[in-house]
Order: sequence, then structure tokens, then C-alpha cells
Amino acid sequence: MRDDRPWYRDPRIVVARRDVRSLSREKTIVLALLIQLFVAGFSSFLVVGLTSLYDPGSVSTGEVEMAVTGDAREKLLEAGAEHEGAQMTEFEDADEARLAFEQRRADALLNASYVESTEGPGQKISVTARIPEGSIRSTLIVVNVRRVLETLERQERFERSGSLDENPVPLPPEISASPYFGFTYTVLIPLLLFLPAFISGSVAVDTITEEMERGTLELLRVAPVSLLDIVDGKALGMALLAPVQSLLWILLLSVNGIPVANVAVILLFVAAVAALVVTIGVVLGVATGKRRPAQLLYSVLSLVVFGAAVVLPEHPATTVAKLAVDSPTLSTYATVVGTVVVAVLGYAVARKYVGSVDASAF
Repeated sequence: MRDDRPWYRDPRIVVARRDVRSLSREKTIVLALLIQLFVAGFSSFLVVGLTSLYDPGSVSTGEVEMAVTGDAREKLLEAGAEHEGAQMTEFEDADEARLAFEQRRADALLNASYVESTEGPGQKISVTARIPEGSIRSTLIVVNVRRVLETLERQERFERSGSLDENPVPLPPEISASPYFGFTYTVLIPLLLFLPAFISGSVAVDTITEEMERGTLELLRVAPVSLLDIVDGKALGMALLAPVQSLLWILLLSVNGIPVANVAVILLFVAAVAALVVTIGVVLGVATGKRRPAQLLYSVLSLVVFGAAVVLPEHPATTVAKLAVDSPTLSTYATVVGTVVVAVLGYAVARKYVGSVDASAF
């Protein structure tokens, strides 16, 4: 009797183990896992380089030579004096300044001139900046030039505040926050935790459609195993793989000095997201029976679902970030509970659909 079998001999468990073991033969999946493993294992080193792409202004750019010309150059020189990384050189002759830039004696060429304002009486300062193309350093030069221009704007607003008819809205207080902290918890950790879930859904599509295309699904059914048991086993294996991977990434992050709080709640949330995307994958696999259209539809629907999450009170990535830094709110827990409920209901509907499919048609 089937009910007399131990739990580890249950057909669904057997199918799940079989699919998980077969992942070692999928080179694309193994490569994706190794990349994630590398990022998690060496996150303390990689985060410095990745943050430079996320926020170039956080990186020390060294000293940047700027050739300054124009009749408003004095204002620009005052703004540049506030920044240690900006070495300002004054040129009375615009041609000499351009020559210095072309001969690479200056990293940037700034021309500041007074022009008549088109919005009212008086003059405003117009600054034209020239930056070299085709090098990584160009981005760093742009960052330094932007800092100088922002300082110039702030100085001009302060000096001309007496000419305003109404008081401007006060600026919010500046908060000293590390860009490395922001990048790690708002980008790196959500990326590492959500990627396994979406990979699991993609693998679920492959495992089901390949069984159908190769004709091995019929061989599984003579075990005897029903189509519903097969789908349950494949979904179970892929849905459990994501939180296991996420736990490994969290442990590696902790080893690298990046602590993650509320691990249990995060893993529950990741498991719910994985169950949701795996449900989408298995339904598309059973409905189409073809790998290519099923994968295309899965990719599109996954992007649509994840993109539509912006209308929620709290985006899933924000939920993970808040939990990781131990700053959850009521909305955070509501998002976790809501995702679990949707995942359970979604898979219940998927099982009902699979149970109504005629397995002999494959």
C-alpha cells in the first residue's frame, strides 16, 4: 500500500531529490550559483568596487585639474576652493584654457559667463563644461565637476536670497550615511536573496517541459506516479532550494562582516517568493509543454509581477532591506504574511489545474 511507505519514499520526495541532483548537470545553473557564491563569499571586497558603480561620488577620485575661464570665473574659483579634490587653474584667455585641455594639462575645461536671465531682470551664471571621453576616469572627473557646480549653485542661492519675494522651502538636514551600507543592504542583499527564487522558477519550467518533450514523463507515470505527484515533487525541490541557497549566502555575508538580522523571517519570505514563481513556472510548463515558449512566458510574467510590486505599500526589496537591518515595520510584516498567503493560495489553484489536466495527452 502506498500509505505504508516511509515519508522519504513518497513519490513526490523521490522526484524532488532526483531533480535537485540533476542540477549538477545544468552548466548554466551551476555557473549562476557559482557567481552568487563568489559575490557572497567575497562581498566585503566586491562591495567597494560595486559601490563605485552604484554611487561614483562615494569614491575618492584624487585631484582633478580644472581649467577655468570666462568673465564669471571668480565665482567658480570660490566654489572650487571648497573641494580638496578640485585643483582650479584660472585662464584669462579662453584659447589658452582650451589648449591646456587639449594637451591634457587639464582634466576638464569650465567656462563660466554672465548671461541675461530670460525669466526676469538681472543676470545668471552659465557654465559650460568639457570632459574627455572614453575613459573610466571621465566618470570620476564628472563627479568632481558636479560637486563644484553644486557648490556654486548653493553659494549663488545664498547670496541672492535677499532678492526673493518669498522664503524658499528649507532644505532637509543632511544625514551622514555610508554609501557602502546603503548599497549592501538595499541592492546586494536583496539581489542575492531573490536571484535563487527566480532561478528556481526557471529550473521548474525546464524540468517539466523537458520531461514532456523527451517523452520521459510517461515513463515516470508507470511507476505508478500521477501527474500531480510529479508536479508536486518538482515544485517542492525547486521551492526548497531557494531558501537553502539564501541561508548559505547569509552565512557567507556574516563571515565577511555583513550581519543580517531576522534571518528566519527573511528565509520565510524568500521561500514564499520562490513558491510563487515556481507556481508560475510549473503552470506554464504544464500548459505549454514546450520549453522555449514556456521560458519566454515565465521571464515576461516574472518581470511583470516583480515590476507590479511597486504598487504595494512596500516593495519586496525594501522588505528584505528593512528586515536585514533590523528595522521592520508593521507594513514589512504585512508584506511577508501577504506573500505567504498568496503563495499558498496560488499553489492550491495550480494543483487544482494540474489535477484537471489529462496526463495521457502528453
